[in-house]
Amino acid sequence: MEKAKPNFVKASEQIRTALEAAIRDGTLLPGDAVDEAEWASRHGVSRTPVREALIQLQAQGWVSSLPRGGMVVAKMDLRQLLALWELLAELEGVAARLACQRMTPEELAQLQACHRGSEAVMQAEDLAGWQVYNLRFHEIIYGATRNPYLRQEVLRIRSRTGFYRRHAFGALGRVKASFDQHSDIVRAFEQADPQAAVNAMIGHMRPDQGGGSITDFVAKLPPELLAP
Repeated sequence: MEKAKPNFVKASEQIRTALEAAIRDGTLLPGDAVDEAEWASRHGVSRTPVREALIQLQAQGWVSSLPRGGMVVAKMDLRQLLALWELLAELEGVAARLACQRMTPEELAQLQACHRGSEAVMQAEDLAGWQVYNLRFHEIIYGATRNPYLRQEVLRIRSRTGFYRRHAFGALGRVKASFDQHSDIVRAFEQADPQAAVNAMIGHMRPDQGGGSITDFVAKLPPELLAP
């Protein structure tokens, strides 16, 4: 019996991670049902580790239970979404300040190279390619903070709001604007100006960044993906 426990824990953790990834990348959308039988079959396990994974995800706000049983990907109402997005912008600003103060020359060179590399996908208006470079750009900054707890919290909120932010980003066509904002962030790092880095990052992360407005953002969100 004692030997079976680690396998059970490992299975539930693998399923939790896989479900998180499916929610983050939009495979599972807000409001979609999570089929326990399907996920159990996919991982070759009973429903027990699937339920354990869902309990963990529910505690973290990723899924919610239905009155008649079962779990769905959690929806956020507009107030929750904007509140989390506001917090994300502030935490990204903290990360920019710490990174600007602590970044090594090698890390600055990595950030510059990442930004230069992203220019081609920006010119091609390649949204998928931009998402890859954008995450790499921000990850370099998180690493330079020397604060893994800050990185963990930022990534948690990015994941929680990811689908909504990506949808609005694509619908409003913000690749060129985001590239220009990355240029401002890189410039602040090159000048070793923490306050400029904070200002540039918060401006970059706001819902109305890139010349759009909150009204535009709200109008582009599918209403069925928001909680009433």
